Amino acid sequence: MADAKLTEQIGYLIARANRLIEDDLAKRLQPGGIAIEQFRVLKSLEQVGPLPMGQLAERVLVEPATLTKIIDRMVREQLVVRQADPDDRRKVRVALAPAGAKLCSKLGDVSGDHEQHIAETFSEDQIRQIRLILGDIGG
Repeated sequence: MADAKLTEQIGYLIARANRLIEDDLAKRLQPGGIAIEQFRVLKSLEQVGPLPMGQLAERVLVEPATLTKIIDRMVREQLVVRQADPDDRRKVRVALAPAGAKLCSKLGDVSGDHEQHIAETFSEDQIRQIRLILGDIGG
């Protein structure tokens, strides 16, 4: 099979779409002074409660070493706290701190507005197909 032009390759198209989507989200988060990864940490903890670092890294789509740096900063900013895991005291879980919960509220429905902005680009059927296709990637 011949190589497709770079701009027609699936990986390129997904990366381009991701960049456009993340640029929009970053603009929406700018007034709150928070980065996308920090936002994902806060929303994950708000939705599911305290998480071990490994699980949190998977949810926010960053490498564990990168997450450690993000969490260090967020602890300094009093947005999250580290806790000993009640089942295994050698493990650390990250939990939302009161200031982090307050910031989540202050940011309001950034996720919903962002998702609506993306959805307006496609029909409902296309959105369903995109979720189905991308949801299957990686198992």
